[in-house]
Formats: sequence, structure tokens, C-alpha cells
Amino acid sequence: MKKKLFTLLAFGLFAIAINAQETVKQEAKNVGNAIQRGAKATGKGVKDGAEWVGDKTRKGANATKKGVKNSTKWVGKTAAKGAKSVKNVAVKGTDAVSDGYKDVKADLKK
Repeated sequence: MKKKLFTLLAFGLFAIAINAQETVKQEAKNVGNAIQRGAKATGKGVKDGAEWVGDKTRKGANATKKGVKNSTKWVGKTAAKGAKSVKNVAVKGTDAVSDGYKDVKADLKK
């Protein structure tokens, strides 16, 4: 009787060990599949992110180029207006000084 009981227990333990081994194999396979899916998703995310950054960089470079071009035009126009304004003020100032000189000279003659 003891022999049959030990045989039955040994067979039961063997069956449990085989079942546990199959469960571990399946879980390892599931983990491996999850890792593969995660790696693919990460790769796709990195690729999409790199494309997005490249696109934004190109757009930023174009916008900067356009901004610099427009600001150069604005500075040129503003400088030209400023120079013209300074010239007009200088001419008016010169005329005023000349008129003042003539008035003083006329007053001195009187």
C-alpha cells in the first residue's frame, strides 16, 4: 500500500512539475512577444519623433530665413527714412543758423 501511495504521489508530483514547466514556457513566450511588440512600438515612436523633429527643424529654418530677410528689408527702409529725416533736419537747422546769422549781422549794422 505504501508503495502504491508513493508511486501515486511521485506521479502526481511529476504531473505538477510538467504542468509548471509548460506554464513557465508559455509565460516566457508571452513575455518575449510583449517585448517584441514594445520594441516595435518604440522603434516606430522614435522614427515618427525623428521625422517630426526634422520637419519642425526645416520649418523653423525656413521661418528664420524669411524673418531675417524681412528684418533686413525693414532695417534698410528704416535706415533710409532715418537718413532722409536727419538730412531734412540738418538742412532746416543750417537754414535756421544762416537766418539767425543774417539777423544778427543786420542788427549789428543798425
